[in-house]
Amino acid sequence: MSQALPVTYVTVMDVRRITPRTARVTFTGDGLPDIMAERPDQQMKLCLPRAGQRVPVLPRQDADDTYGMRWYEAYLAIPEDERPWMRGFTVRSYDRARNAMAVDFVLHGDDGPAARWGSAARPGDVLGMVGPSAAYARPLPASDWLLLAGDETALPAMATLLEALPDGTRALAYVEVADAAEEQDLAPAAGSEVRWVHRDRGGSLLRAVRAARLPGDGAGAAWLAGEAGAVRELRRHLVEERQLPKEAVEFSGYWRRRLTQDDAPTEEDLAWARERAGGSGA
Repeated sequence: MSQALPVTYVTVMDVRRITPRTARVTFTGDGLPDIMAERPDQQMKLCLPRAGQRVPVLPRQDADDTYGMRWYEAYLAIPEDERPWMRGFTVRSYDRARNAMAVDFVLHGDDGPAARWGSAARPGDVLGMVGPSAAYARPLPASDWLLLAGDETALPAMATLLEALPDGTRALAYVEVADAAEEQDLAPAAGSEVRWVHRDRGGSLLRAVRAARLPGDGAGAAWLAGEAGAVRELRRHLVEERQLPKEAVEFSGYWRRRLTQDDAPTEEDLAWARERAGGSGA
């Protein structure tokens, strides 16, 4: 029988600034051991309290609500000034022995709720968490070599994927960050390579990938994530110019320039969602 989409509360254990613009927040919670899996790229939502709330207000969970649709309807029914902000994150790591889950917060400096909360987080703070769920897991396409590309918002997912690859995998990762101070120490599998792209030096992810010599012969695949517009351009380049099959390119738009996750999807967003689901679209 399918399990309901997990909804739980997590409490801050520790906060550490790992780069000038990235805070690594470690959480614990009674529900974590039952829902954390041994796989990379575990996506979930964190629910951030509104002003004046110590703990975010969340609806009760329905055990038969496998995909969380009824829960989400109840969430939307909460008055807007009480409804927690909900933002998507990737689990950076989970230490089962300590029951400790690390999550990286990118501190954009744009006064958004996630960056604002991450900048002020302290041990004892409480957030709600929705997921992660195996029902939404998207495995990497089968391939002889792999390209990964994303910005700093995609870095936690990319890091877990690189660390989980078998040694000897031919993989090349491009990561766009603000400057050299935002580079992180990663532990990719043997055979993988990470190249950093610095915006302060005029670098861009699209230009870097366009100029890239890809890992080799055989069937290739790609994993792309980050700002939605940049990811769309990267995907078009790989499918139309590099001739990768559409099904070999896994892609996600984590954020939209000039828009937040609270804004309604644009027509382009909807077309993109249909394409990810396997329908028609550019």
